[in-house]
Amino acid sequence: MHPLFPDLDAHPSRPALVAADGSVITFGELGRRARGHARRLAAEGIAPGDRVAVWATPDPKAVFALVGNALIGAPSVPLNPALGERELEHVLGDSRPRLVLASAPEAFASRTPGVRGIACDEDRSPPRAPSETDPLLVLYTSGTTGAPKGAVLTHRNAAFDLDALADAWGWTPDDRLVHALPLFHVHGLVLGVFGPLRVGSSLELLPRFSPRAACDAMDRGGTMLFGVPTMYRRLAEHGETCPDERRKLSRARLLVSGSAPLPVRERERLLRLFGQRAVERYGLTETLIDTAQRHDGPRQAGAVGPPLPGVELRLVDDARRPLDAGGLGEVAVKGPNVFVGYLGRPEATAAAVDAEGWFYTGDIATVGEDGEVRIVGRRATDLIKTGGYKVGAGEVEAALLEHPAVREAAVIGLPDDDLGERIVAFVVLGGGSASPGELSEHVAGLLAPHKRPRAVHLVESLPRNAMGKVLKKELVAVAPLS
Repeated sequence: MHPLFPDLDAHPSRPALVAADGSVITFGELGRRARGHARRLAAEGIAPGDRVAVWATPDPKAVFALVGNALIGAPSVPLNPALGERELEHVLGDSRPRLVLASAPEAFASRTPGVRGIACDEDRSPPRAPSETDPLLVLYTSGTTGAPKGAVLTHRNAAFDLDALADAWGWTPDDRLVHALPLFHVHGLVLGVFGPLRVGSSLELLPRFSPRAACDAMDRGGTMLFGVPTMYRRLAEHGETCPDERRKLSRARLLVSGSAPLPVRERERLLRLFGQRAVERYGLTETLIDTAQRHDGPRQAGAVGPPLPGVELRLVDDARRPLDAGGLGEVAVKGPNVFVGYLGRPEATAAAVDAEGWFYTGDIATVGEDGEVRIVGRRATDLIKTGGYKVGAGEVEAALLEHPAVREAAVIGLPDDDLGERIVAFVVLGGGSASPGELSEHVAGLLAPHKRPRAVHLVESLPRNAMGKVLKKELVAVAPLS
């Protein structure tokens, strides 16, 4: 029995994957194709534990390969199709895959010489199942501190986390997930592809996100949507300009948002337009998902739910000492979801995970009396020490987003001779006009005066990565010139 996909063949005629061209791939066909891929790898000398890189394009062959790699126990290294040359060289040099595969190898031949096409011949014979502690994936972190590191995740990590999320979200085989996220991150690959296969639900894979395509997919029978805040903002704008489209997304049983905080304004727009607020969750590459709002529980603004059952979470100070309730500190987590370490980097692993198994996330949060976790930012970039106070950048960003003229906001701390650090905001306007001074005073009226930005820069856009997260290091770099 496979530790991640024990029931892949339980219902062979059930739809598993709806491709971009509308074709339906059943669980039976997906299993045969994935096993055929696994058998082809074995015939070519790929053994359990050998890493196989896959250009993670949103198409069925890539899914077959990722599942087939898991079946044979060959950990996948998903490659972002938009990787720059330097980062691609680093990922391949660091992970040293035995093979590099792509659905359309000719599209990547100049970037990865020797890239092979994905062979998906049908094969009904099951390969030898790996153990639950064998590596499943090597996912490279964003590299906010130095070069990206390869986080090694096991079959057990994914199986535990997906089972906990299925319970939290009421996820059943009757669901159909509409999916337009990249396949090289936790949200898009582990939750978005492996999740439906473990639960036994179906998946409609969109080649790229557009509000109309997402609404049309919901109208074809979708029940769940995984997205990031930028996607939900675009869906809300689409619903406001195209009222006839609202009923389509209103069919959704559950909207899930992650990777960045969902602003209060967008939550309320979703409720007004589509009849529900999205549930939010919190996690990292190294831990998968740690907390999640439940489908049948409260959906509080600014919160990401309580820890999943089986996940321990605590807040610690700068010396990693546990804080009392109500404190503001770094999130540490422990449980079956925590990765086994960074590939080939024991020192980096030891710096992130202590002897008791606690992983120190680098994220700053508070935990309410109700057990709800509220993330305020990254320890490295979002905990601003100004005038003797500790201020979470996320709190200031949320206040700025309550101004009707503000569409997007990002807040950083910059060195200041008097305050230690000064709060600096970058704002994209979208709903009217506002001056920097007006926006600073707006924050001071909602929060304590020491939390107001000392400088507000109006910009046309914020630099973001593929998952919609703001690249604050780029803001730090340009701020002195602004």
